[in-house]
Amino acid sequence: MLLIDPITSPYRKNKRYVALFLVCICGLVYPSVALSAIWTITYPKPPVEQSIHAQYVVKLLDLALQKTGVRYELIASDDVILQGRALSLLENNRTVNVVWSMTDEQREADFKAIRIPIYKGLIGWRVLLVHPNKLSQLESTPLRDNYAVQGMDWPDTKILQSNGFNVVSATNYDEAFAIMHRQQADIFPRSIIEALDELQQPNLAKSLLIEPNYVLQYPSATYFFVNKRDGILEKLLAKGLNIALQDGSFDALFNQTYAPIIAQLGLDKRELISLTNPLLPVNTPTENSALWYQIIR
Repeated sequence: MLLIDPITSPYRKNKRYVALFLVCICGLVYPSVALSAIWTITYPKPPVEQSIHAQYVVKLLDLALQKTGVRYELIASDDVILQGRALSLLENNRTVNVVWSMTDEQREADFKAIRIPIYKGLIGWRVLLVHPNKLSQLESTPLRDNYAVQGMDWPDTKILQSNGFNVVSATNYDEAFAIMHRQQADIFPRSIIEALDELQQPNLAKSLLIEPNYVLQYPSATYFFVNKRDGILEKLLAKGLNIALQDGSFDALFNQTYAPIIAQLGLDKRELISLTNPLLPVNTPTENSALWYQIIR
C-alpha cells in the first residue's frame, strides 16, 4: 500500500489537499470524525450578486446543503467569473466546486450533472421583446412569419429555427438589442427570468416593450454541475435537492422568487406556443412533472 506523508509530499503547499487527505484518512478509521469535517463549497461569483436570480440560485444551493446534514461553508469566488471560464475552471478542478448552467449533451459528458432543473424550466419560457412600431404587424401576421433575433452561437437560435422561425443572427448580446432598436428584426424572445430585468436597463431596452399576447415554451434545464471526479458532492447535492422537493421547501423558495414575476407577465392569460428542443439531452427528466413549472389556468 502506498503511503503519502502529507507534510513532506508536494501536497504540503496546498492546505486544501492536506485537509482532504486528513478527512479521507479519518473517514476510513473514524467515520464520526469525517462527518464533523467542514466542507468548503465555492461557486463562481456572478456579475450582479444582488440580482434576485443570482440570490435565488445561491439560496437553493445553500438549502440543498442544509438538507444533507453535513457541516459546510458556502462561499463565492474572490472575483467575478463568467460562465465559460467557470466551466473551464471546474473541469480542471480549480477555484470552484460547483457551477450552474443550461445543460446540453457536451456539458453532461464533461461534468457530473445534478439533473434537477433549478429554475423548474423557466429558462425555456419566452416572452417577446418588440419595438412599438412592430406591434400591429405582430397582430396581423402569423407569429412565425416574423423575424426573431438571437445570438449566432446561442442554443436558442437552433431551437427557433427547428420550429420554423426565421432568425436574424447577432454577433453578441448588445448587438441583438441594437438590431431591435434599428427594427431589423421583429421579435426578441427572452426568458421570463431575464425580460423584466432587461427592461429596467435604459441602455438595452430604450423603447422596447414586452408583447402582451404570446409566450413561447420549450423544455430546457439549468442544472448544478460538478467535476466528473467529485462524486461525493454530486450525491450530496442530489440528496439535498430531492429532500427539498419532497418537503416543499424547494417550491417555497421558487414561488417566493418567481411567482410575482409570473403574475406580472400574466403567463396564464397568454397564448401558449409549445416548441420542441432538439438540443435537449436524452436523460433530461421531462416525465417528472414535479420538476417543471406548469401554467395553472
